Amino acid sequence: MVASKPNARVPIELCAEGLAKRFGSEVVLENLDLEVASGELIAIVGASGCGKTVLLHLLIGLHQPSAGRVLARHHGWPEAPLVDLSTLDETGLEDIRLSWSVVFQHNALFAGSVYDNCAIWLREHPHLDEAIIRTRVREALADVGLDVDEVIEKERGQLSGGMAKRVAVARALVPDPMVIFYDEPTTGLDPMFGAQIQELIWSTHHRPRQDGQLRTSVIVSHDRELLRRLHPRVVMLHEAGICFDGPYDAFCALEEGPPHDYMLQMPGLHARPPREALRAAPHGA
Repeated sequence: MVASKPNARVPIELCAEGLAKRFGSEVVLENLDLEVASGELIAIVGASGCGKTVLLHLLIGLHQPSAGRVLARHHGWPEAPLVDLSTLDETGLEDIRLSWSVVFQHNALFAGSVYDNCAIWLREHPHLDEAIIRTRVREALADVGLDVDEVIEKERGQLSGGMAKRVAVARALVPDPMVIFYDEPTTGLDPMFGAQIQELIWSTHHRPRQDGQLRTSVIVSHDRELLRRLHPRVVMLHEAGICFDGPYDAFCALEEGPPHDYMLQMPGLHARPPREALRAAPHGA
């Protein structure tokens, strides 16, 4: 395995230690270690069914590991210590997630207006009045390149695929998160819209928070063009573990082994729906 460990002086946002996930007799992940440093841009790649989405769900606390643990920075506490997600109840998890946002593969917009979709998280905060919420939503929509007055009252069904993806990213930006997770953000989009979303992810990652801190981005993707444009740290899953962890250029330079074979297959993988969308499995990509 090629290893690329974060600079020890940079705070760690997420850390997986000895992580494993099994569904019955099927081993999806086994003894996996991973550190995500503050400010990093990371792409998690691998063949369909290798556990990418499972790993993402473990990192954000939607799945419980079969073994090992996930540690995450708790920005609501002094000095933002690392906290074991498995030790937290639902309220504790929600406290951690206040500094996270997730852009789901199929956007996960609910029936209602663009404004309501983007305002839903802020409405959970009793100290924010509607005027402040509207300002934050308008700013986020503008940040993702949408015509605010044109889209803010549109219903979900009135949005094109590319527009819906931008709304999903805007919704993720509204709470000014420390960490943004993306699950297959460009799968199913045509090349033009895909390129726009790639640029949007790049600009979002490099736009500092209101307090000046850098964002951290974790992306699950089959999109070779996304890797080329973003040059992330690449983490490749293979046979229930990590077979490569390092810079994009080093990933591309390999002339044999699973990373090389995977790079040849990526265009076809990106062009078709992920396996879990086809069979609605609980532990797909």
